[in-house]
Amino acid sequence: MEIRPNEVYTTGETQDLLKISNSTMKRLLKRGLIKANKIGGQYRIMGKEILKAISPTVERQAVHTYQKIKRGVKRKIKNW
Repeated sequence: MEIRPNEVYTTGETQDLLKISNSTMKRLLKRGLIKANKIGGQYRIMGKEILKAISPTVERQAVHTYQKIKRGVKRKIKNW
């Protein structure tokens, strides 16, 4: 199953995707390793948060690339 960054998942769906137990899921949420929003007493987790949890290096690379592009744009705008 593909994890889509902009899709919203329940804790049960996240557990299935990550192949982890309920207690592990609770621990990840409590420690803030997976960020979630509580809606109506239930947690909802964005796909991008799941991807960060399983592949933090990809997240760091994306941030680095974004910042590099942002700096380039700022330099060009500054000269206008």
